[in-house]
Amino acid sequence: MVGFLSFVALAVALAAPAAAFPAHGSLAGLSRQELDDAMSGFGEYTRPPPPPGPLEYGGVKLVNDADHPFIAPGEGDIRGPCPALNTLANHGYISRNGIESPSNIVRGAMEGFNMNNDLSKFTCYAAFMVNGNLITDLVSIGEKSPKTGPDPKEQPMATIGGLNTHNVFEGDSSMTRADFYDGGDVESFNETLFQGFIEYSNRFGGGRYNLTAAGQFRLKRIQDGVQHNPTFTIVAPRLFSAYSEAVNPINMWVDGRQDDGQLRLDHARSFFEAARFPDDFHRAARPMSADNEAVVHAIHPIEPGANIAGVNTYTVDRNAPRLDDKCGIFEYHVNHTLRTLYPNPTGNLLDAIRANIHYFYTAMEARGCTEIFPYGRFEDGESNNYYAPPDYPEV
Repeated sequence: MVGFLSFVALAVALAAPAAAFPAHGSLAGLSRQELDDAMSGFGEYTRPPPPPGPLEYGGVKLVNDADHPFIAPGEGDIRGPCPALNTLANHGYISRNGIESPSNIVRGAMEGFNMNNDLSKFTCYAAFMVNGNLITDLVSIGEKSPKTGPDPKEQPMATIGGLNTHNVFEGDSSMTRADFYDGGDVESFNETLFQGFIEYSNRFGGGRYNLTAAGQFRLKRIQDGVQHNPTFTIVAPRLFSAYSEAVNPINMWVDGRQDDGQLRLDHARSFFEAARFPDDFHRAARPMSADNEAVVHAIHPIEPGANIAGVNTYTVDRNAPRLDDKCGIFEYHVNHTLRTLYPNPTGNLLDAIRANIHYFYTAMEARGCTEIFPYGRFEDGESNNYYAPPDYPEV
């Protein structure tokens, strides 16, 4: 329970303002005055659009091309703890200022990295629902920003933070970013940690970062947290994102023409440190999932849990879903986390929550997971008629 409580305490939610920005628009790039003007003149609320489907062409493609040049972030541009999102922003696959809609992030991840459609949706919507503004349909890929919209007033837990909000998807035991406990900087590239990444790639991967090296380095970073971070925790969804973080460089940062699961260390540095596609980089040869996280996990299986009384007090959280229980992670995120953060949404907020839960579910449908409706059922169509199944109270 400690892991769940710490997760809830640090996650974020939102409430509906009286009027909201249409889902087809964007606040990205506005000045403070332009933003204030825009926020005072929103049109009618529009339900956020669904995420895009799979790419029409899902093969090898040059992604560091003339249409997507590297441009370092300028003054006011936001970058966060995820090197992949930072790279997409630096190359213009998502908004270069770091404020974006979840549907566009899904599209950018597929276009830039050839990330599998379901993985893109799962990762993006799970993070967005607790870190973004569901009414304006915008999220910061880093720090909290007024460009995502006004703070809520009716929901006391809501803060509308960005993706650097600690212990949600950003969390302890990152491969190249320090733990929040060690000074609070979870965004900056850490050369000391990267030297450990290189060491383990040389020792266990023959000079490349591969699944074997990933399994060993993932264990080391977890052990580092248990031994040195009294607040260390790794439960859902961080448990999932930590193992995705371990395998996604293998799946998506290996040039598609190479296609051998062996990540070059100079390419790893380009992504981790500079957030830049290597020159002449081609995306993965096929849409890639994170299913090989099970291979990494099996090398040194870890149960979800946390240090509960200082360092070296790691205790398994029996209430948290295990890494291989993706349906359980989905249900836990919706039924526990969101219900705690949004106990009484109404109006446009309720509509937006229902829509985003459904979009989140579409990432799980192929796994045979059951759709759940803790806020009432999402239905397509102009009537927008909702009802709550008998097993759930009206909200």
